[in-house]
Amino acid sequence: MGNLVFERARTFMYRNARPLDMARFRYHFENGSKEAVMQALSYYQNEDGGFGHAVEADCWNPNSIPLHGNTAGSIISEINYEDAGHPVIQGLLKWYTGGECFNGKSWDIVVKSNNDYPHAPWWHTESESSCHTDYNGTAQIAGFMIRYGKAGSEAYQLGLRIANEASEAFISSENTDMHTCACYVRMLEHIMQAGAEGQVPCKQLKERLHASVNSMITTDTSKWGGYVCKPSQFMNSRDSAFYPENKEIAEYECKYIADTQLLDGSWDIPWGWKDFPEEWAISKNWWKGHGIIENLLYLKGFGHIVLDN
Repeated sequence: MGNLVFERARTFMYRNARPLDMARFRYHFENGSKEAVMQALSYYQNEDGGFGHAVEADCWNPNSIPLHGNTAGSIISEINYEDAGHPVIQGLLKWYTGGECFNGKSWDIVVKSNNDYPHAPWWHTESESSCHTDYNGTAQIAGFMIRYGKAGSEAYQLGLRIANEASEAFISSENTDMHTCACYVRMLEHIMQAGAEGQVPCKQLKERLHASVNSMITTDTSKWGGYVCKPSQFMNSRDSAFYPENKEIAEYECKYIADTQLLDGSWDIPWGWKDFPEEWAISKNWWKGHGIIENLLYLKGFGHIVLDN
């Protein structure tokens, strides 16, 4: 399964991927460096330390906004970058603590300036998308601040406060959407990596996450051609805490990934924009590069891709 899928995907990346995603691909699969990823990421960072310029490919807003900052933070975490003193990380932490797009409780998942640039409909200010929750993005941002902020620093303390407030809201809630739930998964990972489990109600958070993840994964695979919640939303290896309870469907996703690869090496993107068709054509290609990385990491995590490097 793995070799042919990988080679097709690799060909697509070299022909189509933007430099940032190419650096990520090389790091994960070709002994590329973390520094190359950070260098490529730095070109999306603004002078104020925040991120813009469509680093999140569904929003072409060049201004510093939490959506882009959270995407940048996800990439930093994805490569397990450990030097918290790196200028890119320090700049982002400074921006988060500066109060921009922050209402004292959460960072705004949508901002007015989005409307001035090409964007997906759900990132329009007036959109009523179900993903516009207080802690979609914010929970993950709080975890990032705990992981990369120096203990006792302003960023660290703010991250802890928001993480505790977010945890309380999640534990006591009955429903949430899959994107927000994934942010809580990342938040918990960050907290554990920082060794801060004792400062956040992690036991209750873990219990609530397990119940949410188990109920959210779409087990009717006949619906997987649409925009649904698959195991890869929350895990990408058998080491995941969510794997034992979802073993069968998680393993099935490996076969599904292999079976649905297009001849050009990419995978279909199960969403689109109704406006800005020219820009969407570009963003769709960017998303394909991102999707390739995610799918290959999933196959690698489940032992279906074994590389020599």
